Amino acid sequence: MSSSRSADAAEAEEEPRRRRAPWGVLALVLLTGLALIRNGSGEFDVGPPQPASAAAPDTRAPAAPGGQEPRALSHAAPKRVAIPAIRVSAPVTAVGLDADGWVGAPPPDDSNLAGWFTGAVSPGEKGTAVVVGHVDNQRGPAVFYGLGSLKKGNHVEVAREDGRTAVFEVYGIEVFDKEDFPGDRVYRDTGRPELRVITCGGGFSKQNGYDGNVVVFARMVEVR
Repeated sequence: MSSSRSADAAEAEEEPRRRRAPWGVLALVLLTGLALIRNGSGEFDVGPPQPASAAAPDTRAPAAPGGQEPRALSHAAPKRVAIPAIRVSAPVTAVGLDADGWVGAPPPDDSNLAGWFTGAVSPGEKGTAVVVGHVDNQRGPAVFYGLGSLKKGNHVEVAREDGRTAVFEVYGIEVFDKEDFPGDRVYRDTGRPELRVITCGGGFSKQNGYDGNVVVFARMVEVR
């Protein structure tokens, strides 16, 4: 990571202490920040996989196996995110609010980089953490290209700076139109550690880009 990126990340870490984006606005903010350019090569013209209807999240997250839920962790920034089912293993950089109050996204030229929104909790804390990433760039598929193919029961592992790894179990995957994004439903605090992983999805046009977002709903089931 370059020194300039480190400075940007440090600044992003400080921003949420001064200003937190209202969750009702954050949905549109994320969609704006993740308006990506789909790769135009013939190999990927079919577009990224989209969630199956059977993967839609339940109204409430299911209880942990055996009724034993891991205790929420204290604050610690995430270092890496791994999603074994789709062969994702990527470093995580902090993203905050830009000068216009919008949530930033990871640099689009780095195809294997995820972003943690520092205006929400860190993964593993009580509340809903948010990790974002590109679906593709001008060179081809990016870190979360396969996100829409996840299934309920798959795991998302987040390695944190405190040496712990928060393991989240997927309980829903859905694609939402950016014109009707249910921010309250996606980002609400369930009272326990949860995670949302978000990338672009839905239909695509060269004029407007992707018309929606793929959202993965997951809740913490283990701490390593």
